[in-house]
Amino acid sequence: MKEYVIDGNDAGIRLTKFCGRVLKDAPTSFLYKMLRKKNITLNGKKAKGDEILCENDRIRFYLSDETFASFQRKDDLSAVTDNAFSDPDIVYEDEHILIVNKPAGVLSQKATAEDISMNEICLRYLVAKNCYDPDDPSAFRPSVCNRLDRNTSGLLMIGKTAAGARLLSDAIKNRTIRKFYAAIALGSIDEPVILNGYLKKDAKTNTVTIVSKKEENADPVQTVLDPIAFTGELTLLRVELITGKPHQIRAHLRSIGHPILGDPKYGDPAINKKYSCSRQMLHAYRLEMPDLGAPLSGLSGKVFEIPFPEEFDRYMRV
Repeated sequence: MKEYVIDGNDAGIRLTKFCGRVLKDAPTSFLYKMLRKKNITLNGKKAKGDEILCENDRIRFYLSDETFASFQRKDDLSAVTDNAFSDPDIVYEDEHILIVNKPAGVLSQKATAEDISMNEICLRYLVAKNCYDPDDPSAFRPSVCNRLDRNTSGLLMIGKTAAGARLLSDAIKNRTIRKFYAAIALGSIDEPVILNGYLKKDAKTNTVTIVSKKEENADPVQTVLDPIAFTGELTLLRVELITGKPHQIRAHLRSIGHPILGDPKYGDPAINKKYSCSRQMLHAYRLEMPDLGAPLSGLSGKVFEIPFPEEFDRYMRV
């Protein structure tokens, strides 16, 4: 028998979510079966699994060591070597969250088992600081809360604790965190624009399309553009992402005839070649935090802003 006592960081999550953290590779059906058979109990009683955990709750697992071993996957961070991406550029850190400046060229989260993403890089950093123990099966695994495309740089938020991740994720879902990007778009945009539309995703090609009218499987999106500078062929934009759908800014700008410079999927190949630009000039440079409850109340009203990458100055001087 193994027993886990819920602390303040894990209070507020569902019982099945905590059980899934302990038994990382166990299917949900197995967890519910163990709950029905009272092989997993909450405070000594049979539980359904949808209970919201409170501080000092006790979860007991009446499972063999072999069963535990078969379902407990451990993080292997040995592949995160000392390379250009191995030390995260820390913008802000407290007990519950981490904000880093993600460079272009690295994933936010791994797509395949072989990938090295910012999530693994930050995990290694947190292990070195004794903020995360990958050998503790009940430990919350820090995770990215907002995703940036591989070749989009900028501010990435990571929840270090369950409470921190939950509050950040809720704020993102409720659109109360204001997110601003810098983008270099083709052509002239000489006044602020509010773009509305519906975004459709093609899973086979991993691309999206913006349409003007509601269609099946199309989600409403809104993007706000504010021009900062213009070179004659390129416009530097401040972009506020109101909704947060995959590839939204890139596809929205393409839909109005102003694709992002360097964008390999939605851009203009001829212009990209002319400027020798092989990655989209899109940078998440500013976050404005709303009023947040404990334990993130210290973040309420804070603004995080980082400089634009050097490439932005180079292309806008042309």
